[in-house]
Amino acid sequence: MEEKKQNRSFMDTAKRLYQFMAGRRLWLLVVLILAAFSAFLQAQLPRILGWITTLIYEGVKAGCHDGHYQIDYHGMGRILVILAGAYLLSSFFRYFQQFITLRIAQNTVYDLRKQIKQKMSHLPISYFDSHANGEILSRAINDVDQIASSLGPSLTQVVTSFVQILAIFFTMLSMSGILTLVVVLLVPLNYLIIRIISGRSQNLFRQRQVLLGHVNDFIEERYSGQTAIKVYNQIDHEKALFEQKSDQLNEASWKAEFYAGILNPLVDLSKNIIYILVAIIGGLGVLEGKIPIGTVQSFFQYTNQFSGPFRQLANLAASIQMTLASTERVFELLDEEEMIHPQGDPQKRDTQYKIEFNHVQFGYEPGQLLMTDFNLRVKPGQMIAVVGPTGAGKTTLINLLERFYDVSGGAIYYDGIDIRNYTREDLRSHYSMVLQETWLFAGSIWDNLKYGNEGVSDQAILQAAKAAHVDDFVSTLPDGYQTLLTEDGNNLSQGQRQLITIARAFLSDPEVIILDEATSSVDTRTEVLIQEAMAKLLENRTSFVVAHRLSTIRNADNIIVMNQGDVIEQGNHQTLLEKNGFYASLYNAQFA
Repeated sequence: MEEKKQNRSFMDTAKRLYQFMAGRRLWLLVVLILAAFSAFLQAQLPRILGWITTLIYEGVKAGCHDGHYQIDYHGMGRILVILAGAYLLSSFFRYFQQFITLRIAQNTVYDLRKQIKQKMSHLPISYFDSHANGEILSRAINDVDQIASSLGPSLTQVVTSFVQILAIFFTMLSMSGILTLVVVLLVPLNYLIIRIISGRSQNLFRQRQVLLGHVNDFIEERYSGQTAIKVYNQIDHEKALFEQKSDQLNEASWKAEFYAGILNPLVDLSKNIIYILVAIIGGLGVLEGKIPIGTVQSFFQYTNQFSGPFRQLANLAASIQMTLASTERVFELLDEEEMIHPQGDPQKRDTQYKIEFNHVQFGYEPGQLLMTDFNLRVKPGQMIAVVGPTGAGKTTLINLLERFYDVSGGAIYYDGIDIRNYTREDLRSHYSMVLQETWLFAGSIWDNLKYGNEGVSDQAILQAAKAAHVDDFVSTLPDGYQTLLTEDGNNLSQGQRQLITIARAFLSDPEVIILDEATSSVDTRTEVLIQEAMAKLLENRTSFVVAHRLSTIRNADNIIVMNQGDVIEQGNHQTLLEKNGFYASLYNAQFA
């Protein structure tokens, strides 16, 4: 899959994630207030300990001449009570800050999952045709899981770290301007380190997520094609391809982790430089009587505290980069163009036709038209068969009819109304469709029959099952209609799965039935059963039948012969045979 390359920066993605949490800004404000109280109290702890150090130092200094130390133990007791209170209150505020932050993160991820689910329902079929399944799943599952696992802790630490920096800075400034200046040298040093390293690691983490999507897609595709791989003896070849993709993922992963991992040592190095400067300048200040010794001791702690938020941000860098890389990919999915909504008020034109293709033009790629001037008129109750070689445009016709794609030119009318003026849900409520590939979910046969037809009666389900000859084989199963199907119904034969999907389609009692190669995957006996059911179930309904087996469409009212997106012949079976044209050659090739 080709990746969308958008130059969203670190801050752009973070800003959009914040905007996504707009409905929780009040709670974010509460978190900020709690963090401010907690950080303020944390910032006072070294200062309070410095008071004790100064108190002891002054008492020892006063008694060093006569050996009678004048230490104020009552004052020390009061300071210790203040210290304990500050510890307890700080812990209290921090607990509630973390609790609320995690709830915000969990609810945000919940909203993301809901939006992705809604987005999937509104994306056009063209999106799924042009994007690999594994890549879509990687964005919807892996990337959201990455956000879910790291957003809460990351948000907590980021808020705490920035508030701590401010609280410690103003506390230090109130104690000693010169020592504050020394400690603040940490800011440009750490900013420069984090800026250089995190920029590189973000790109690498994004690359890793992209490669992970490729690996997921490869595994999903090869898993479903195991039979073909073994038949063609391609196990070693596929193993080599997998190892190649895994090596690429592994290389991107270790590079990303390497850049994220060197942050800590570099941040610690800058902190140790500041320790040395505080010791020298603070010691000189004590000797000159300009700085209390307790203040110097406090600044040793402040150096560690002030570097702590930077160290935490460094530790979080890998997690933040992965979270934002995943967030960016999720936002790219949410930004995909959705299906076009109805253009305006429906204007019905007088017509005797159920469906009309009027000078339709269409191409899957801009500027490359598959259909240039397609015209077709279908009366109510007619059975229209569509035949032609591979790539002739048969499936394209059905895609346009179902409005999986919109026409590039011309119009398609249903009951005299341009189908673009219907909602897709309303338009498709008039159709039932049986695809080439059967789709059944893990559950009972009964539940699969009811899918999309939840409001119908049990009697109607049984009638449809009998009409489609589902009842014939279900009655031989030990659990009957309650037989549980595995994923994709693989514990039934292809023909049995096809019959279930046909019964399910007929159960909705549609105005138009579309059978896209409906009998192409069943045996001859099953095909005969389907044909018998069709004669009864297609009565008084408009139908489109796309088929390779021409025996299934002999009774069609009109057979459309397509090639390269255009209708080259049309008529009933006998008329087309008498023309001795393209259809006749196809028919004779099958029954010669």
